Amino acid sequence: MTDHQKRASHTRSEEGLVLDQPEYRIEGRAKVTGSATYTADVRREGMLDVSYARSMYPHARIISVDTAAARAMPGVHTVLLGSDVRPFCLGRTLQDWPVLAWDRVRLVGDRIAAVAADTLAEAEAACDMIAVEYEELPGIFSPEAAIAPGAPVLHPDSDGYRFLRGIRHPRSHPNMQGEGNHEHGDVEATFASASQVFEHTFDVARTIHGHLEPHVSAVWMEGDRFHVCSTNKSPFRLRDQLAAALEIPAERIVVDSEYIGGDFGGKGFSIDEYVLIILARTTGRPVRYVTRYADDIRAGNTRHAARFRMRTGVDARGRIVAHSANIVYDGGAYAAGKGNPALMPAGGLSTLVGYHLPAVRVDAMCAYTNNVPGGNARAPGQPQMSFASESHVDLIARSLGTDPLEFRRMNAIQIGDIDCNGERWGDSTFSAVLDLLHHETHWDRPPRAGRGRGMSLGARSSPEGGLTSDLMISVSAEAQIQVLTGVADQGGGAHTMMQRVIAERLGVPLDQIEVRKGATDVALFDLGAGGSRLTPVAGGAALAGADALSERLELLAPGRPVLAQLELAARSGDIRVKGHFEHEAGLHCTYACSVEVEVDRQTGQVSVVDCVFVADVGTVINPLALRGQLVGGFVSGLGQALMEELNVDEGFVTTPNLGDYKMPAMPDIPPIRIVLLTEHPGGGPFGAKSAGELANVAVAPAVANAVHDAVGVRITSLPITAEKVFAAMTATEPGTAN
Repeated sequence: MTDHQKRASHTRSEEGLVLDQPEYRIEGRAKVTGSATYTADVRREGMLDVSYARSMYPHARIISVDTAAARAMPGVHTVLLGSDVRPFCLGRTLQDWPVLAWDRVRLVGDRIAAVAADTLAEAEAACDMIAVEYEELPGIFSPEAAIAPGAPVLHPDSDGYRFLRGIRHPRSHPNMQGEGNHEHGDVEATFASASQVFEHTFDVARTIHGHLEPHVSAVWMEGDRFHVCSTNKSPFRLRDQLAAALEIPAERIVVDSEYIGGDFGGKGFSIDEYVLIILARTTGRPVRYVTRYADDIRAGNTRHAARFRMRTGVDARGRIVAHSANIVYDGGAYAAGKGNPALMPAGGLSTLVGYHLPAVRVDAMCAYTNNVPGGNARAPGQPQMSFASESHVDLIARSLGTDPLEFRRMNAIQIGDIDCNGERWGDSTFSAVLDLLHHETHWDRPPRAGRGRGMSLGARSSPEGGLTSDLMISVSAEAQIQVLTGVADQGGGAHTMMQRVIAERLGVPLDQIEVRKGATDVALFDLGAGGSRLTPVAGGAALAGADALSERLELLAPGRPVLAQLELAARSGDIRVKGHFEHEAGLHCTYACSVEVEVDRQTGQVSVVDCVFVADVGTVINPLALRGQLVGGFVSGLGQALMEELNVDEGFVTTPNLGDYKMPAMPDIPPIRIVLLTEHPGGGPFGAKSAGELANVAVAPAVANAVHDAVGVRITSLPITAEKVFAAMTATEPGTAN
């Protein structure tokens, strides 16, 4: 952080009252009254509905597609095939997913043809009339099978795929989406000198995001420009991806994201807008597609299934001296949903994050299979990694006979220590969060008979360096401060955060500030929501804009109160300033979690009875939204811990709806106590830190550790179901791992 940013981050207005009060959400009235417009509400005169003909095979060659009967159906305007769009492929970083399949399908639900008709029923009926002849091909359903000798290559043309972020990393096998490794220190020598070495393997299931609103999109033409209305939370990135894939100048594409009905990492990736642009151009009519929820699950993006093999050596005092990990992710049929250049979950190499690790070697890979594609989900890769890492740490502590909290305290990274990526930490609040957890849980008192208690510890890095955000601030004729931002509203309260930051900085009432979202043709560039970046980065832009406006107002009317300056600005004409912020990485948000469980020894059923979550969040901007994020994230983590699993049988999803795929409901939610650590400022406005992806990361390992504490068996795969616990209790002696 620069000196200017440090001053800007911590200086508040003389009044300093805004951040001390609960917030009223800018969009709250529109949402609770039903007047908020979501993408599915968008209708245009003459709009056509779209449906797809989809593959029923996980891997097959397309021999022929007969559309004659479909084209003759009532209401049909056009039928689009893969041969009409070849070679266009889509993707956030690697464009490897054909807009429509033209030569082969790689997953059940792959899109083969698109029909635009007057009504959805007519479009669906026409799709049913499309006859596709296939040659079924051998399927690959695990990463290990993908790189086995003789495995079929799923993407034989992969060397020709467009890569949007530099140069694609080299691959050791054509069925690799991405792979990476990291090593620092003399790993083998340190292992050889270790007092004890521990090895464990963990598996995590594929899960879905759980947003109630599926992906929806609509496209129409305005002159020679395409207007894209989308549930995508990153409008500018989507615009650039569309332009690259379809070879259309970016200035001819306008993306406008309406209110977004839930995200959780799932709304940063789109697959339908590409088809709709072509259909809008072909028909000359507005077109829209509302994804059926089952199709969103079967052929969208999920959190990656993965396997972690971990090995750690400790010295005679119980300090970690060496660590290695081998990590395998199932990437599914396409890598298109991944947003980072490594084409792996972003946390894919960060094992034992938050611990001092003098010597480390991590090898990770993500392979193509004929399963549902893996993409970004809330805190990509880290819930899987945390389950494996914190279960592994807990097993080591118990094997050494050391209290799990004290073992973590002894090994937690401190200022100047080296982390899993070989980087030295310039800040650390682990001692503080552990002290709070110890106090809030009365850690020294054991749970009552029949119960067990487990914990987890960790950190989430601040957004990567170089992330920028821009917005525009102007003064209206009514002396209102008007903010124009490209940040879409996906439910996190970003616009309210901007309003509060500006009001706090300038010392003006909240109702003096209007925040408006603009489409990509009117708003300044912003990367969009994701990676817990909005408060530190977009909030930084709001703070910078407030500073720029303050300087302009002071030049206009030196020494006058802000409200008087605004009145003069309203009469003097156009007052317009830009708020720009560039984030510098380096800070970390730390957390500690405790869960208490009760296990029914007759059935193995796990009941969570008490939870404490300690979060290092710096200065709080939106108090209610912050707690909502942390509690909501905790419940999401609870679902991954105890019940959520997208079952896939040789490419076929067998839990394609929210009746079969179980998520937590209100009766499943235990008491959750949120404890905030606010004394250590971060790099966001007034010292705020990222918080949106802290809680869901922490829960699963704490539950596994609590189950072990309660009944003496270790569950090493997610979810931790009653069946797994009962089988472990009946198959092993207490105190051993299954």
